[in-house]
Amino acid sequence: MYHKQLVEHIIHKKAQGMLEADIRHELMQDDWSKEDIDLGFHYAQFPERLDHFSLERMLRSEVEASSFIIVLLLAISVSVVTFVYSGTEVTNYNLVAPEMTQSDKRVFTYGVSQALSQPDFFNKVKNQFIESKTTFVEVDLTQMIARVYKDGIPILEVPVKTKGKSGSWWETPAGLYKIETKEKTHYSTIGHVTQPWSMQFQGNFFIHGIPYYEDGTSVSSSFSGGCIRLKNEDAKKIFDIVTINTPILVYEKDFSPDNFSYTETKPNISADSFMYADINNNFVFLKKNETRLVKIGSIAKLMTALVATEYINIEKISKVPKEALVETSVPRLKEGLRIDIYQLLFPLLRESSNESGEAIAMSYGRKQFIKHMNEKAKSIGMTHTTFVDPTGTSDDNVSTVEDMFMLAKYIYNNRSFIFNITSGKVKTSTYGKSIFSDLGWGNSLIHNEYFFGGIADEKDLINQYNLSVFEIKNGSSVRPIFFASFQSKNSKEDITNGLDYLLTRYK
Repeated sequence: MYHKQLVEHIIHKKAQGMLEADIRHELMQDDWSKEDIDLGFHYAQFPERLDHFSLERMLRSEVEASSFIIVLLLAISVSVVTFVYSGTEVTNYNLVAPEMTQSDKRVFTYGVSQALSQPDFFNKVKNQFIESKTTFVEVDLTQMIARVYKDGIPILEVPVKTKGKSGSWWETPAGLYKIETKEKTHYSTIGHVTQPWSMQFQGNFFIHGIPYYEDGTSVSSSFSGGCIRLKNEDAKKIFDIVTINTPILVYEKDFSPDNFSYTETKPNISADSFMYADINNNFVFLKKNETRLVKIGSIAKLMTALVATEYINIEKISKVPKEALVETSVPRLKEGLRIDIYQLLFPLLRESSNESGEAIAMSYGRKQFIKHMNEKAKSIGMTHTTFVDPTGTSDDNVSTVEDMFMLAKYIYNNRSFIFNITSGKVKTSTYGKSIFSDLGWGNSLIHNEYFFGGIADEKDLINQYNLSVFEIKNGSSVRPIFFASFQSKNSKEDITNGLDYLLTRYK
């Protein structure tokens, strides 16, 4: 309700003989602030002052002062669309998955590392060593090649002759290590052999040349105690380059990802275009073809209701013209019926009444009303939306689910009573209850425990539409979640499956 309408409401109630205290109590029940009520009673004494433009009043309400101001506000609102869409609230949704690990750290732990079992860890370490211009040794046990990098640049590549047998007690350990000792000749008390150009990197494991027995006989190339064996001349080259604490990255294909891929199980959604997102922080849980232009059917009535409450005094008595009696879900109006706009909102939003939509638009001037629908869409960031009628009947009423997110965001934050009408939760102390006592429910999700409000067009068995908002408790806060399923074979099932996915996968 505009502040101008608030004043008119007070004048109307006073004319009926209602006491000021009772009027104030009624308005407080409908969540008007004391400041607004005081201001309303002030202007009720001097209604002529509402004809004068007040910047303060203009900013506090949506009173139409002049076409210049309207254009100005539209320009301002378009300029802040990006800000509105991006939002300033930060709420992190954490995907619940047992495979989640801590973030990679820049400080490496030398020795056998569980982190090496992570896909691409080897390449991450190697690339970081290269970027930081580190001198290190890379031993590729799959290709049987050892490489030396000097200041991040490869300067030497030699073949590996022997490694520990896979699966044996002496299998060469993959991991990130460092050179712990250097000896030109090292006598192994385990194998009772001498290892030339020996470089220890992990316990009993070394890089060395061809080992030999006491009589000088070389150890067979088919035997290895797990060390990385090189030709003598190649071992010496590496020995001469490296120093104590030089990193050694020992790599094997077992630690690299293969071509097998897992597919995350997502809900079965039949809609050609959908989007599920948090209204307050714009976190998108699921989406598909969210920018595709599609017809929107009866979802257009949300904009009809929005423009009606922002451009028309909803207490205005309107006479239903014959032209408004179009085909509709449940015929309720008759030619010449005198009814206020407020009462027309109930069948419009509860039963998706086409005749109510037309009656509302014609009471204002149908052509001008549709113009306001399109202006309002652009002003709140619905840049790909076009309305050609107030009912959504024509296929030329088109939008995207991303634009519909902007509409739901605006209604939830500024005109939540529209959603409250769709869910039967609207307060009726000010204007009274609906005169239509047997109204149905146009949204199949009305009985869902989380349902806050929304409208649907689900008559077609293969081409259904549903825009709904749910309020879901998350920790200590309640999150408003937008669900839109367009061009669906079963929009109720789409949204129910999406809601189950959200509740089980996110926290």
